[in-house]
Amino acid sequence: MAFRSVLSVTGAGHSDEDVKIAADLCAGAGAYLSVLIMSRPPLAGCIPEWPRRPAEAIARLEERYRQIEKFSCEMAMLEKTSRNIERLLRAMWLCYDVDTDYCDQAGVGDAVRRRALCSDLTVVGPALLNDINLGPFVINGSLFDTGKPVLVVPKGAEPTLSPRRVLVGWDSRVEASRAVREALPFLRRAEQVRVALVDPEVTCRGNGTEPGADVAAYLTRHGVRVSVDRLPSGGKPAAMVLAQHAIDTCANMMVMGAYGSRRLRERLFGGVTRWVEGKPRLPLFLAR
Repeated sequence: MAFRSVLSVTGAGHSDEDVKIAADLCAGAGAYLSVLIMSRPPLAGCIPEWPRRPAEAIARLEERYRQIEKFSCEMAMLEKTSRNIERLLRAMWLCYDVDTDYCDQAGVGDAVRRRALCSDLTVVGPALLNDINLGPFVINGSLFDTGKPVLVVPKGAEPTLSPRRVLVGWDSRVEASRAVREALPFLRRAEQVRVALVDPEVTCRGNGTEPGADVAAYLTRHGVRVSVDRLPSGGKPAAMVLAQHAIDTCANMMVMGAYGSRRLRERLFGGVTRWVEGKPRLPLFLAR
């Protein structure tokens, strides 16, 4: 199944860079684009007890007034961003919809989850990737809460849904298997797919007696041109070994399983951020 419905999430204060990336991907794949623009409220909770002293009451009122002013500015920015994105997408002649959501941090994940459930892929661009207040919750809602894949596109990468050379990180875990299955639409079209295993152990279970042969056979049955690379770590972290191998093989995309629980979403997001900020700068396809 090809990617026919793509979700792009952006912040009200972000540039339109992330939406442009997703729009270009949709234009090339003939896919429908759904854009969700998020904004978080500055208003505090309800006042439990009104101060008795006049000076404290005046200070509380002034603080509330500043919050209301900020709220008005946030709503104006949200509407402006929505209009600008609508104008951009109309000019590209795409099939699309643009929606906005104004919720606190706890509600971001659920707002994204509802949209991601009816999308094939969520695209995380550079602006969202650098937003530590919004990005982790978007990853959580789209990846952990739905099981749908996420394409992370760092700044400087060349986004594509038709990569020529793909490197698959494989370790015989469920998450890696899900990532391979979700990536099949573009793996079939790729000129070269390399399955990389770092320090694989030869066992009757797990990786099997010939590590990587099982997933290679699976991909071959799906018409994928695949080879297997078994890499020694030399004491280096597996991520570092895979990154260097991606450079050595001129990969256009990495496919990996996303590990961890919901409690570790910030840790996962931080790991992804460090990955794409270093080398290589290429799209990272994640599935859970």
